[in-house]
Amino acid sequence: MDLQFRYYTSFDGTRIAYATFGEGPALISTFGWAHAWGPPWELPHARSMLERLGRGRKLVLLERRGLGASQRNVEDVSVGACVADLGALVEHLGLSEIDLLAAHASEPVVYAAEHPDAVRKLVLWGIGGGSRGSGQSELARLAETSWSFARRAMWQAIFPSGPEEQVRWCSKAMAASMSPEVAAKYLEREEADYRTLLPGVKAPTLVLHRGNRYAPMDQARAAALLFPSCRFVPLDGDIYHFLFGDLSYVDTIIDFLDEDRRRPRAEGLPSGTAIILFADIADSTGLTERLGDTAFREKARELDEALRRAIASNGGTAIEGKLLGDGVLAVFGAAREAIACAGAMHEGGRHAGLPLHVGIHAGDVLREEGNVFGGAVNIAARVAGEAAAGETLVSGTVRDLARTSADVSFLDRGEHELKGVSDPVRLYEVRWRD
Repeated sequence: MDLQFRYYTSFDGTRIAYATFGEGPALISTFGWAHAWGPPWELPHARSMLERLGRGRKLVLLERRGLGASQRNVEDVSVGACVADLGALVEHLGLSEIDLLAAHASEPVVYAAEHPDAVRKLVLWGIGGGSRGSGQSELARLAETSWSFARRAMWQAIFPSGPEEQVRWCSKAMAASMSPEVAAKYLEREEADYRTLLPGVKAPTLVLHRGNRYAPMDQARAAALLFPSCRFVPLDGDIYHFLFGDLSYVDTIIDFLDEDRRRPRAEGLPSGTAIILFADIADSTGLTERLGDTAFREKARELDEALRRAIASNGGTAIEGKLLGDGVLAVFGAAREAIACAGAMHEGGRHAGLPLHVGIHAGDVLREEGNVFGGAVNIAARVAGEAAAGETLVSGTVRDLARTSADVSFLDRGEHELKGVSDPVRLYEVRWRD
């Protein structure tokens, strides 16, 4: 089966192509500008991935202006023009609500911020600062003078460790998808720093990122933290292309898109054994003395908002009755969610200039009017007290639960005597993969 493209006319008269398959709620997907949809459809693994995404929904593949089946001879390839193309597609299809899936593209982020009531969920593969790279202008000039050399240079950056056949395939797909003149326009276009828009994205957001030196993992984490409701999933490897490498993350996308359709969202606190996270500002007394009461409280309020976003976006519940001094208590249904939350919390702490120490334990809790009580809660607080500034420690119980599901490693820190706990507790330091 080949992709069957249809057409609509955008705001400035440009003819834009799109393809659809599947039935159900609409998921609009767009690539970055590096190549069109047609060539990947010929790859069995890429086609299988897209067909999986189309099960139970209508998958709409948007072809960018200047590329592939869309009108090729275009002057304006600005972010604003491409955002308008997306809006014109939504209007053309008569949709009132959509999900958006974007790979290496800023336009869906801008659209979601400008149309908060139209976007139900947002999935981003690859995210960074949103600003233009320093080498873009040189690549644009190279594209106009030595198109084949420029393509190879671009794709070697995407596949820093190879394999060579993928570099060659992508270079050929790029040549088939656009002219060097259009490529130069995309390379030269001004990219607004869209990080300022992220706090205005109302839609729950999933960010998946596989970093390399051109797309650092820490920058992606920092950008993801700016969304009001965001789950950040770091991926292994250094291939910065969402159709190559390990594609098991597709299950994560499907689960994210379908979770509130398959079952009603759980109300209140999780039942049964809970994963308990305790986070506290390191040396809050010393920071207050150095910063002054007013400055410290302003930073603490900023951090509190970031911590609440981290808890909510990773599936946790903040315990309002257990906001202890400068600490926060939260419970989760899965150890990997609590560990991912800890990573987002540390990003928030670094951004606010207030480092945290975080402890995570698992055990039975007593619930009463939105609060949790019991020995497991006390152990979580004691584990946090053993952590250094910027560090997360977990009990052996949590380590065993998350050993194969969380994308982290654990460093054995030995047994610790914790105040109020009769038996020694073995603790592990969480180390995130770069």
